[in-house]
Amino acid sequence: MTSPITPVPNGTVTSAKGFSAGGIFAGIKTPGIDKKDIGILFSKHPCAVAGTFTQNSVVSPTVTLDKERVGPDKQIHAVIVNSGCANTAVGEQGMIDAKEMTDLASAHLGVTSEQTLVSSTGVIGVEIPMALMREYIPQIEVSENGGSEFAKAILTTDKRTKEIAVSFKIDGVAHTVGGTSKGSGMIHPNMATMLAYITTDADVDPNYLQKTLSKSVKLSFNQIDVDGDQSTNDTVLLLANGAANGQKISGGDEASKVFETAILQVCQFLAIEIARDGEGATKLIEVTVNGAHSEDDALIASRSCAASMLVKTAVYGRDPNWGRIFMAVGKSGISINESKIDCYINDIQIVAEGKGISYNVQSVVSALSSDEVRLRVDLNVGSSSGMAWGCDLTEEYVVFNSAYTT
Repeated sequence: MTSPITPVPNGTVTSAKGFSAGGIFAGIKTPGIDKKDIGILFSKHPCAVAGTFTQNSVVSPTVTLDKERVGPDKQIHAVIVNSGCANTAVGEQGMIDAKEMTDLASAHLGVTSEQTLVSSTGVIGVEIPMALMREYIPQIEVSENGGSEFAKAILTTDKRTKEIAVSFKIDGVAHTVGGTSKGSGMIHPNMATMLAYITTDADVDPNYLQKTLSKSVKLSFNQIDVDGDQSTNDTVLLLANGAANGQKISGGDEASKVFETAILQVCQFLAIEIARDGEGATKLIEVTVNGAHSEDDALIASRSCAASMLVKTAVYGRDPNWGRIFMAVGKSGISINESKIDCYINDIQIVAEGKGISYNVQSVVSALSSDEVRLRVDLNVGSSSGMAWGCDLTEEYVVFNSAYTT
């Protein structure tokens, strides 16, 4: 028997049993109120681990090292993360420094380097300031209440932390899934364009863990867009330590379905919060495509629309220019019948059977003024649906990124 999935009040990445975390300010980033720039996530129990990583051809050594240490036959205790410096495009020194970061963290925590993963995020082309790492990593205090400190430590241009936890019961045993993520620019995942860390105290078969994460990433992090660019350091990690002392979850039963749903809920929440927090953004854009020939078609079309610069600028300018929505769906390359398409903005129909219809323009302009703008496209050629999320494109994005390093 399973129970409904419920949110954990003030939930974060350490809400699952056996996880602790902490963060510290070392001076990698510019100073600020309550800023952190190095964080540790730790489980006293060994964890099964699953991961998805950037598809960019330029890859940080942190990603390369994690790929070597993530797999169904591997167990992990810790993740060390720094923000403010990406440790990318720095030659052989990048891998040397990534490995030393895991050496420092593992020595501090009493585990092995091979049981420690590493992430970096920030400016590309700058070496990790290892003198700061050597001084400050041993000072990081981890605790069960340190999830929010870790969440602060992974931020770069984000305006706020992104944290969540949910719980459910399997045969009377409580299980928890927690998570945190960062990202607000260079967001157009293929996995992925951000960092995300998800934890659970469930006992999960490692192969099933990877299958579950990959499926959830497809429907969440890979369906968000801020600016069409893919980062070099993107990582999503899922750690399962079994501390709930529940049954083994390995797929094919009711317990596994609840677990999959919980992972997806956490991933989608974190993904949507990244889109909402896009650099310079004033509005979250949610795109739903219904009636497609297949789920993949619906996902491709919805993401094409959410990623369109012309759609983003139309939403920012409160311009009900539905031709841009048509363009974005059409350029996705999926099979459509133009004469069957219906379109809606915040539930106000603006297109029927491929043609614009009479509507109250001011009502649509008002709808586009909302903090959340919902675009719906009914293709009416099949029965599959998909969703994607993005944000509007503003002058602030251009100004911010024109002076990112100066």
